[in-house]
Amino acid sequence: MQQIRKVQLLGVKQPLSQLILGCDNKETWEEGAPVWDHWLVRGGNAFDTAFIYGGGRHEKALGEWMARRGVAKDVVVVVKGAHTPNCRPEAIGTQLKQSLERLRISAAPIYIMHRDNTDVPVSEFVDALNVLRGEGLIGVFGGSNWSIERFEAARMYAVARGLQPLMVLNNNLSLAEMVKPIWAGCISSHGPAALDYLRKTHTAHFSWSSQARGYFLPSELRNRLPEDTGPEACFGSEANAERRRRAEELAARRGVSANNVALAWVLAQAFPSFALVGSRNVEEIDSTLPAVSCELSPEEVAWLNLDREDLSAG
Repeated sequence: MQQIRKVQLLGVKQPLSQLILGCDNKETWEEGAPVWDHWLVRGGNAFDTAFIYGGGRHEKALGEWMARRGVAKDVVVVVKGAHTPNCRPEAIGTQLKQSLERLRISAAPIYIMHRDNTDVPVSEFVDALNVLRGEGLIGVFGGSNWSIERFEAARMYAVARGLQPLMVLNNNLSLAEMVKPIWAGCISSHGPAALDYLRKTHTAHFSWSSQARGYFLPSELRNRLPEDTGPEACFGSEANAERRRRAEELAARRGVSANNVALAWVLAQAFPSFALVGSRNVEEIDSTLPAVSCELSPEEVAWLNLDREDLSAG
């Protein structure tokens, strides 16, 4: 049985699975239990949630499941807050404490600001997060949908003052490059400058929509989402169509799906790369896992992303 790899992330006590299960769609613990139980069986121990999901119901559902199963000490929960329009330093602590109460845990091992607010100096966010870390409420922290420039500015401010910097960037990253933001304020790390920064700094990256909202699925399965936020609307381009063709070609050689190859590309990056997946049932978990054993060479990673023409060239 294929098992999800676990990776040690600096600052987090226990290794976490390289695939992180999104928890934005289960209203009750009974509804989530079959999926979350199976996730543990297959080696997954990381869960992604957020203050705004389901108006708090989704955090409560995950928290009740952890309590009933007695697994709170065995899993790693990525807690997110400070989403627009409440993306303000002073909102972080207030929301965090509500999230911890809902989740029935005393601290967030990983905390992510759900959005950036460019009207606020990065120093104010860094200071607020370090206060919460000093109170023992969060461990490692970072930002979702932050530009590389703002992320680096925050890092430099923290390092210069002996504070903990943002250590996790949580942007979109998939083999298909996002051409239209899925939601307002969304940022992709798919680009030469961002990828080069992540490699040079060895920054951990948690990718949301790591499978490009189904862009690499067979054509009959691609259009299950609303048209304006579906895979073709947000990822459709000639370059991405060629990436998909190459993924399908390599998938045929490996005996897996193109969707598996695309997810394997995210995991194969030359920096700590984790992928958020939105599996909603046991079958979707199992169909995703072949990506874990589909290890790609640096040459295949480059070829899939159109950075080289010939896969057989040296």
